[in-house]
Amino acid sequence: MGSDPFMKKEADYFEGVDPQLIFIAKRLADAIALESVLTAGDVDYAVEPDEYEGGVVFKSVRVGAFFYVRPEQRDRAVALMLEKGYVPVK
Repeated sequence: MGSDPFMKKEADYFEGVDPQLIFIAKRLADAIALESVLTAGDVDYAVEPDEYEGGVVFKSVRVGAFFYVRPEQRDRAVALMLEKGYVPVK
């Protein structure tokens, strides 16, 4: 563990608060890139795999990386994401 205070957090970091979903990465490369954006932007976050429904004609259940932040960090995280071209979950 490095000295950087902003990074990916474990589930207990969100104990007692309602974590805010900000993004669902559908590709590993997108998840890794967003982790770098959030870390460089001093935003604490959690990421966990979960299922989502994808496809237009042939729908299927897929696994993506779901990114969460604490409510007080949502605005900062969303601003950073928009600056880098990511479309946050509303």
